[in-house]
Amino acid sequence: MNLWQFILQNHTEILEATLQHLQLVAISTLFAVLIGIPLGILITRRPVLNKPVLGAANVIQTIPSLALFGFLLPAPWIGARADRLAILALTLYALLPLIRNTYTGIKGVDRAIVEAGRGMGLTDGQLLWQVELPLALGVIIAGVRVATVISVGLATIAAAIGAGGLGEYIFRGLAMVNDQVILAGAIPAAMLALLADISLGWLEKRLSPR
Repeated sequence: MNLWQFILQNHTEILEATLQHLQLVAISTLFAVLIGIPLGILITRRPVLNKPVLGAANVIQTIPSLALFGFLLPAPWIGARADRLAILALTLYALLPLIRNTYTGIKGVDRAIVEAGRGMGLTDGQLLWQVELPLALGVIIAGVRVATVISVGLATIAAAIGAGGLGEYIFRGLAMVNDQVILAGAIPAAMLALLADISLGWLEKRLSPR
């Protein structure tokens, strides 16, 4: 049996695993955006927090994914369900590009434009929402793009703790020493990452200031 025959025979299960994978990535990326972008804004306003926040996000990135899953297992409520644990871990991994790009995007706004806004009487909040964020949006979307692609790849590891997703086929194939089963999980995961990269890359170009 070749790969495509295997995929056709198991298309329902593969589709279900793909939807589980998408769910893990979508929820974790949403949480990361809701946490990471405000943190990026915060450190532009409170420079003293720059090193602690970016340092903590960098440290999380250095922890191997399986080790992080293991550290989080004893956590109450979170460790009780594999999907919650996987979402938390993926959220933590996605924070660095979001925080860094938000900070870089806002700090990269031409100071002359910011000063012109201040001269017009805009408050700090008005400058942020009406000037800095619109001009930094392309860089911020680039951070979302990187975070999403990272999450798609790391979500395959979530199968190791029973969170489902396309990683189940990869781990099953490794246990069986079966390339077809491995590819049945790896190819859809790679396609999801590619689709996310292309679509968010298009959005990034559309929202970048001309």
